[in-house]
Amino acid sequence: MPRKRKLLSQLSALQSNSIFPPLDALGNLNSTSEEDSSPKSSKYFATEKKNSSRLEGDFFNQPCISLAKSFLGQILVRKLPDGRELWGRIVETEAYLGGEDEASHSKGGKQTQRNAAMFMKPGTLYVYQIYGIYFCVNVSSQGEGAAVLLRSLEPLQGLDAMRELRCASRKGPTKPPKDWQLCNGPSKLCQALGIDKSFDQRDLTEDTAIWMVPGQDLPGEQDVITTTRIGIGNTGEWALKPLRFYLRGNKFVSAVDKKKEREMAVMGHTSCS
Repeated sequence: MPRKRKLLSQLSALQSNSIFPPLDALGNLNSTSEEDSSPKSSKYFATEKKNSSRLEGDFFNQPCISLAKSFLGQILVRKLPDGRELWGRIVETEAYLGGEDEASHSKGGKQTQRNAAMFMKPGTLYVYQIYGIYFCVNVSSQGEGAAVLLRSLEPLQGLDAMRELRCASRKGPTKPPKDWQLCNGPSKLCQALGIDKSFDQRDLTEDTAIWMVPGQDLPGEQDVITTTRIGIGNTGEWALKPLRFYLRGNKFVSAVDKKKEREMAVMGHTSCS
């Protein structure tokens, strides 16, 4: 008996000095783990994921052309009211420099109620309507009145919801768009992600319904086609400026420049997947 009491005494001392929690505490941890094993239901993990993955202000705070190129390969995320998340890889952009840029809504440095977002801090959304029906989404950059138009996405997640939104935005019975047709144009992109005028002046670094996260496979210079913008033919020399950027060989872009791609091929670059 004395020996048994001695052993129990030693065990008690070890437990009190140990870095590990007592057995009953471990039981409680295991119980909590079994009841709530998913990080999604953990407040800590939800906050950690949100704060660590979102592209922050420093990313957007760069010159317009640089930002337009840097967007390629990054991920745009849209969270719908029902909680579903739509993810798309940015594969095509256009830079609008403001001021002297005759194709920009802020040409001449003129600020209006409509284009106010272009003069706000980098990372602010500028959403405008064309033909009184469709929307286009831009992101402000460095530079007075400068912004980047998001032209096309490669859909990654939530394709069925994107298809629903695209079909709902069109009148009359139509065939559901194929995957490559969901976001291959600025207005299609907005339809597929449910982006309308209510998103104007929202901050990508803070908004809970739309943000960007870093892409995992970012392109190199050899993967990017630099060419002229689309739909600005009445802007003189600015119609010829190489301010549109897209991922070469990507089937989700709105329009390819075959001449530029042939030139790059001659230079010995290989196509990106």
